Amino acid sequence: MVLGIGIDIIEIERIAKSYERYGERFLNKIFTETEIAYCLSKKNLHQHLAARFAAKEAVSKALSTGWSKGFRWKDIEIYNEKSGMPRVKLYGELKQFLEGDKDLKITMSHSDHYVTCFAIIYQTH
Repeated sequence: MVLGIGIDIIEIERIAKSYERYGERFLNKIFTETEIAYCLSKKNLHQHLAARFAAKEAVSKALSTGWSKGFRWKDIEIYNEKSGMPRVKLYGELKQFLEGDKDLKITMSHSDHYVTCFAIIYQTH
């Protein structure tokens, strides 16, 4: 049974401009240390930052938490399995949303100018 869905699309240029303007301050507000290290190791830094930003937005929509219910950017961490499949790890108050028989999956896609992410939360039993 589907419990929540979320989708987001973002212009890569928007993230590039935020990074160029605010630098480390922008990175440290939005991304975990693991996410920053991963993105900085990639040739197309802005595309990878945008993908993680869109994923966090999509996950927050799927969780239906809103900004007033304890949502913090760094409580959602996006990482990749060795196969390349994107995964989500939740921290803080958000962690409780996936307790029990719930799972969360995401998929990300990009073009030269945009990144999109779709998130789904479902009951496993």
